[in-house]
Amino acid sequence: MPTDGEQQPSGPPEYKVYRSRKGLLSRLRSPDLSGLRERTPRAPKPWRRKKRDRPERPGPPRRWTGRRVLKWVGLAALGWICLSFLAFAVSAQLQSFKLSGEAKDALHGNPMLLPSAQTILVIGTDARPPDTKEPDAAPSEECFEQQAHGDAPHDPCSVGEFRADTLMLIRAGGGAFRKLSIPRDSYAEIPGQSPTKINAAYAFGGAAAQIEAVEGFLDLEVDHVAIVDFTGFEDLIDAVGGVEVNLKHKLCADISGGAGGGQGGVSLRLPKGESTLNGEKALAYSRVRKPSECPGPGRSYYSIGYSDFDREQAQQEVINGIKGRLTDPLRIPYNFVKGPIIGWDAPKAFVSDMGFLTMPQLVLAAAIGGSAPADVLCAGVNSGCDPEGPEGSVEVPEATRQRAVDRLLGG
Repeated sequence: MPTDGEQQPSGPPEYKVYRSRKGLLSRLRSPDLSGLRERTPRAPKPWRRKKRDRPERPGPPRRWTGRRVLKWVGLAALGWICLSFLAFAVSAQLQSFKLSGEAKDALHGNPMLLPSAQTILVIGTDARPPDTKEPDAAPSEECFEQQAHGDAPHDPCSVGEFRADTLMLIRAGGGAFRKLSIPRDSYAEIPGQSPTKINAAYAFGGAAAQIEAVEGFLDLEVDHVAIVDFTGFEDLIDAVGGVEVNLKHKLCADISGGAGGGQGGVSLRLPKGESTLNGEKALAYSRVRKPSECPGPGRSYYSIGYSDFDREQAQQEVINGIKGRLTDPLRIPYNFVKGPIIGWDAPKAFVSDMGFLTMPQLVLAAAIGGSAPADVLCAGVNSGCDPEGPEGSVEVPEATRQRAVDRLLGG
């Protein structure tokens, strides 16, 4: 209807059509309008609103159910275990930095110890820190660190001052954990020196020379080395709550003059049967060479004799005692509570090439491999060894050495 006298158009209104240029890919596709519907926002259904959009329900907070408590306790326990392993790995890595570079170059192993068995040489030296009162103490801290780190003696320390007091091979990994003790007086070739007692190699050339002497003596390769630190050894045993030993006879001994000798010595009075030793007593038990007479009735090692073979078996018993403390199911609560302390102190007992990756594998290999009986070269009357060799040494026949190596390597 016309309004205000204006004339209305008689036909449809005019309009313009604008077309955009098609893209290369759009020309290959057929028109599809379904995408327009998909892009059209839809109002959310009331019953489909997200949980975070819902108003909080009034009422008391969520209750601590038994399941939630167990969950958080489990997470805390897992974190504590991870902290223990981390402390162990970091401490082991710090100790590995101390080992002599020459000793590292003399080794043949690789970091992956757990899947395949490797041979570890454990060396215990007879040096003492300079702050002790023992007559054989190192003259200076520098000399003590030289022997503790496996360096060849050099100025201001004299050559031939500190020998290897203990030599033990451990075969660990691949489901095995076997030990072989080498008498320290065994007559052997020494690198760059005349043949003499095998423990003299450490005094002339440090850990590298000792590794080479053991390899030539037993015709095998040494993959890793661990030099025992007496102070760290005591701390480790105290951290695990002591070690248990089982003696066939009474044993009494005064180490370095005994407890009352004024030289920082230790007196042992061990009865027949089982005893639990702290770090100081366990170290003294490992060092006994000449027992003293025990008071009271009953046979003692003083009356029946105590040889280097007995001493080496005692050292293996202490090693097994440490392992038993760490793997005994009944000790799990104690080891769990003190886990970070044990983890930090354990590697301090050794200066070794086994660091962050390898040392934890050694612990697992010890747990898996069980406890094989102690094996000592020249043990028994049929070993064929001559205890009256040159220069007061012990001559070990080649056949005896070969049989012992076969047992150590597992066939």
